[in-house]
Amino acid sequence: MQHSERHLVERIGWLRAAVLGANDGIVSTASLIAGVAAANADRSAILVAGVAGLVAGAMSMAAGEYVSVSSQSDSEKADLARERGELATQPEFELDELTEIYVARGVEPGLARQVAEQMTAKDALGAHARDELGISHITQARPVQAAIASAAAFASGAILPLLVVILLPPALLGWALPGISLFFLAALGAWSAWAGGAHWLKPVARVVFWGAMAMAATAAVGALFNVAV
Repeated sequence: MQHSERHLVERIGWLRAAVLGANDGIVSTASLIAGVAAANADRSAILVAGVAGLVAGAMSMAAGEYVSVSSQSDSEKADLARERGELATQPEFELDELTEIYVARGVEPGLARQVAEQMTAKDALGAHARDELGISHITQARPVQAAIASAAAFASGAILPLLVVILLPPALLGWALPGISLFFLAALGAWSAWAGGAHWLKPVARVVFWGAMAMAATAAVGALFNVAV
């Protein structure tokens, strides 16, 4: 009878991108809207600023994530290519290296040698990628997936403050937008804690605190200049 388990660490790749993107979408768009609203702009100007922020932010997130994760992917491919070459030209040395890795983890030397030989016979490159380089299917870089996830998450977060602008009169945005946006951030923090198997209090406190700081700073800029920019 097979025992099947799913671990929360398997969510790291998409969870990080989703939380970062959605958090950035809420904070940056709400902050931008708060700054423009504080400058006594009308609804159309606020909406234009918000939509522009959504599009620019989503594209920026996608581009930044793609470039950074591609750099990681390039490094992984270079390491795997080097390891593949070493396995072809120095198989005995690589077997000794794998054996030493298992011995360092607490496996008895004789058994470690047997394990290394069996792992090498099954998938030598996979064994070295996982146990020597720390590359696995969970942590392997996926640039396109990361870019799409980040852009979609940012847009999903950014649309929430825009809905507030559409549904509420401009006169109420000064106090309603920050409060509702902080509620959205708290919900995001709670969801990320649930998805990651952590307690909700610290994640919620983190996102609410930094979101409040960002909105306060941009609102202060708008109020200081008192012009629509």
